[in-house]
Amino acid sequence: MPRTRDSGSISPRRTRSHNILRENLRLARQLVGGTLPARLSESLKNLSRDFDFSLSNGELQVISNSWYVTHTGLLRLARRKRCRGIHVEAVDSLCDSAASRFVLKATVYPSKDSAGFVGYGDADPSNVSLLVRGAEMRIAETRAVNRALRKAYGIGICSVEEIGSNPGPMATPSDQRKFPPQNTNGNGNGNGGAGHKVRDRLCQIIRQHKLDPELVKAYAVDFCGTKALKDATREQVESFVQQLAEAATKDRGALLCQLNSYAPPSQEVAG
Repeated sequence: MPRTRDSGSISPRRTRSHNILRENLRLARQLVGGTLPARLSESLKNLSRDFDFSLSNGELQVISNSWYVTHTGLLRLARRKRCRGIHVEAVDSLCDSAASRFVLKATVYPSKDSAGFVGYGDADPSNVSLLVRGAEMRIAETRAVNRALRKAYGIGICSVEEIGSNPGPMATPSDQRKFPPQNTNGNGNGNGGAGHKVRDRLCQIIRQHKLDPELVKAYAVDFCGTKALKDATREQVESFVQQLAEAATKDRGALLCQLNSYAPPSQEVAG
């Protein structure tokens, strides 16, 4: 005889939410280095149960003792909810490309018959970091999409990318296997001690500042101007590692936003 709700059966949806909540609480305690404050704990429970946001997947970040959702988290939520689509357009009357000032409008359609939820995002040199100067239009687009998605799905907390000079997704710890050993005297792979030291320092920076190793790798390839990181010379990689270390120390939030620009292009969300 089939089990009914009264007989104590647990739906797969509830099981998934319970597992996410348990993992989120464990990681959050590690993040704060001890007992999680009651306010943060209760908020995390609600975000986990209501939206299935995952800390391990970089969908939430804690800043100044408050939770923020990331662009990644919002897009994954839209996919789980079978969002019908997202439309983005520039508000020409408020844009000034010469001054690198952009305002974009995003409309999210959570269902087929929805009239749409609108959100605006702005960016200019005064509210973005030096590290992402020149990418104001993309930042404005991300902010607009985030705001529209938060409205569409009733998310009361702000997104990381909307808070100006501290944007970027929460990164996860690195794994040295993400980065091939670098050569010591030319292009291609090598196993010299100096090459290993450069790789080890890179991995140490990623762990210390909690950066996403895949995005760092993409950034490194772009920085070195090669098709793959293994093709870069040791001097190129050393220069990149030095630049990465300085950026992470000076303004980690801005660096995260820079790294986020190397994330795979998000496909249009459709059901």
